[in-house]
Amino acid sequence: MTDPLDTDLPGISLALSGRVVLVTGGVRGVGAGISEVLHDQGATVVTCARRPVAGLPYRFHSCDIRDDEAVKTLIEAVVAECGRLDVVVNNAGGSPFVPASESSARFSRKIVELNLLGALSVSTHANAVMQGQKSGGSIVNITSVSARRPTPGTVAYGAAKAGVENMTSTLAVEWGPKVRVNSVVVGMVETEQSELFYGDPGSIAAISRNVPLGRLARPADIGWAVAFLASDAASYISGASLEVHGGGEAPPYLSTTSAEIGTPN
Repeated sequence: MTDPLDTDLPGISLALSGRVVLVTGGVRGVGAGISEVLHDQGATVVTCARRPVAGLPYRFHSCDIRDDEAVKTLIEAVVAECGRLDVVVNNAGGSPFVPASESSARFSRKIVELNLLGALSVSTHANAVMQGQKSGGSIVNITSVSARRPTPGTVAYGAAKAGVENMTSTLAVEWGPKVRVNSVVVGMVETEQSELFYGDPGSIAAISRNVPLGRLARPADIGWAVAFLASDAASYISGASLEVHGGGEAPPYLSTTSAEIGTPN
């Protein structure tokens, strides 16, 4: 079996050589996995984050995607340096755990600005460039299973990610045929910060047993899904949401029911 941690899978080429790709928040966690896969597939990768990061093998720009003027400057800089912009991956986002009853209006607004409005700003400025390119472009939005189920402790995040899914389908209609817009719906991922979300290794192992494929995703798993949607192999896919969650999570009642699961009513 091929190691899913390996981003350079033998024999797999999605022909991304020569493509210029911007990955927001592409320096750690899921974003780092996306950047690495795209880079290994031959793309010129540009990443951004709010704070400078040294030692990256990619081009880097500091940018707070909540600032529309800063985003405009970022897109202009990428085009000035690379001559074009073929793919944008809206990955930047996230939220700390804060119960809704303890969240301030300012906190919730910042979460929505980061996870929804920032992605819309990046997409809008990128689209303006892509519409003028003969080959158009592709936008891939990173959303979450939190958009589709209750998310206690991260209500603004879940609502914002639900908005990203609607944004994806809407922009696919508005911006086609030159620009394709899709999303990757991400499940539980094992990263350098996994313990903050899933607990110690024993807890992660127990959680993994709830996933049909028996493990959490690795960042490269998300990267390969993004690479596919960005490639010509997905040239007739737009407005779609690709679920990358290992089969999902079993309903909680299955672990407590006394019924014989699978027996017809």
